[in-house]
Amino acid sequence: MAHTSCSGHHFGAPPHRAPDGRQAGATLGLLRSLYALVITPGVTHVGCAFDHVIESFRNRLYSGYKTGAGVDPELIAQFPLAEEAVAALGIVVWPMTEFEADDALATACARFKDRKIVEQIVICSPDKDLAQLVSGSRVVCWDRQA
Repeated sequence: MAHTSCSGHHFGAPPHRAPDGRQAGATLGLLRSLYALVITPGVTHVGCAFDHVIESFRNRLYSGYKTGAGVDPELIAQFPLAEEAVAALGIVVWPMTEFEADDALATACARFKDRKIVEQIVICSPDKDLAQLVSGSRVVCWDRQA
């Protein structure tokens, strides 16, 4: 399962304009990262969760919870493009609207971790909150930025 940060690619990848003039550098960086994951020997299934909208039900529960304030508009504009591009790569896309990408990954881990056919679930995310899902050698986090 993958939860790769479009924002991480926005700030780490070189800027690139699409033919229509839109900024697409983060999307290209994300695709390069996911392609490298897909062609890795032993990887059989990949799902990619997106925070389709930045705010979730948690904003109603907790004042001061993260919002889209201060997020670069060129990055936000790439969210739909990134989801479409990842789906075109043949990867299952979970566009989260009420819940967050982390919730989708946690649900997938809970659903698949005890299945005999699943050897290991690797969570690819810079989000350290997902470390709470680690379960022995069956569910592990892969910090690609380390």
